[in-house]
Amino acid sequence: MRTIIWFIYFWGILLKLIPSLNRVKKFYNAGKIEERDRLVDQKVKEWSTSLVKLSGTRVSVSGEEHIPKDTAVLFVSNHQGNFDIPILLGYIQKPKAFISKIEVKKMPFIGTWMEQLNCLFMDRKNVRQSVQAINEGAKLLKNGTSLVIFPEGTRSKGDDMSEFKAGSFKLATKSGVPIIPVTINGSYKIMEQQGFWIKPAEVHLTVHPPIYPEQHQDAKELARLSEEIIKNGVKEAVC
Repeated sequence: MRTIIWFIYFWGILLKLIPSLNRVKKFYNAGKIEERDRLVDQKVKEWSTSLVKLSGTRVSVSGEEHIPKDTAVLFVSNHQGNFDIPILLGYIQKPKAFISKIEVKKMPFIGTWMEQLNCLFMDRKNVRQSVQAINEGAKLLKNGTSLVIFPEGTRSKGDDMSEFKAGSFKLATKSGVPIIPVTINGSYKIMEQQGFWIKPAEVHLTVHPPIYPEQHQDAKELARLSEEIIKNGVKEAVC
């Protein structure tokens, strides 16, 4: 029953937010970018936290003081489940956009909200488009928009992690912004652990201290170090 109610609410709230989306578009078309960004951040946070709370899940966050306030950052996180995006959007306060697979862009309303959030869409099957997305992402970071990447490339659906792909770390080497590793613990228990069904879970986010790209050799080294930090965070929680 919880799952049915959740999905009804999911699409219902998107329909209810259509007037807000229209306001967002008007701000953008009028060149009022700051107003657009504030409204998008507010509505997306409200929507995301409501989805998580409706699942019965409780989220705790530690280490948020490590996030620099005066610069954009590249959030790097493990990817346990479908709820990772609303959890990161709703429970880490710094405004942020995502690098997402291109298929999400086609989803009604969600794709439009993500575009207004400054999200980028990557077609992993198209190398040229992927390189272009990385370059566009580096420009966004330089211009003050924080981004989130999931370097595993897909959901782990558990505590085990896949190897981090180095390519997305070029966002950091090209932009020079700090990397903020984030460990997500327990989000797969909301849905993936029991397939399609939603049930309450305890989720904890650990925000680790920044990694500064200029202090490391290249994207491969940044990927290795980030993976090690986040993986240790998962192991500590499991133990």
